[in-house]
Amino acid sequence: MKGRISSFESLGTVDGPGVRNVVFMQGCPLRCACCHNPETWDVNGGKETDSIELSERILRYRNYFGPEGGVTVSGGEPLLQASFVAELFSILKKAGINTALDTSGCLWNEDVERLLSVTDLVLLDHKFATEEDYVKYTKGSLKRTEDFLSELQKRDIPTWIRRVIIPGINDDEASSRQLLELEKRFSCIKKTEPLPFRKLCLSKYESLGIDFPLKDVREADEGDIAKVFGFY
Repeated sequence: MKGRISSFESLGTVDGPGVRNVVFMQGCPLRCACCHNPETWDVNGGKETDSIELSERILRYRNYFGPEGGVTVSGGEPLLQASFVAELFSILKKAGINTALDTSGCLWNEDVERLLSVTDLVLLDHKFATEEDYVKYTKGSLKRTEDFLSELQKRDIPTWIRRVIIPGINDDEASSRQLLELEKRFSCIKKTEPLPFRKLCLSKYESLGIDFPLKDVREADEGDIAKVFGFY
């Protein structure tokens, strides 16, 4: 099966447990103000590849994965190519490779349902605490993300919640406490990861001729992350 990828990282250590290959899929329906990968937005961009060819590339690295590592498919939004990712994960699971899906949870259909059946771990980007902020800063929907989380709960799929902490926007006490409430409501959540807002992507936006909406917002530091946990 054919799919389109933006890039491939051979030895990632921040996108799931252990050492992992990270595949960044092409295409995303959201326009998050803090997006680090604007080059992935265009569904027709990137490079076409084959699921078998990509799985063979991943399997060449299996000796580096160790007991916890594997492959993480990110984006962009991998749910846009759920059928392709499901085919890839099916091949890898038969070979004993751990599969992780990094997603915003913004879509649901039969292909997504099939994909979850071959997914070992979901890294769910729960970006903001309110529907209003979701619309303002992502052009997406909090309800869709939480509906997706409910499906993960129903299927008992281990889930890590991730949120980029943006100073002055989603680092307040109410937003932080909402993360805690998620852990109480959903037993499938095994870990919560507040991630510091960074602006390393500025050169990408400049090269693409796109304005970076948060260019004047300061980067988050360790204190900002500690503050989030302090509200717990």
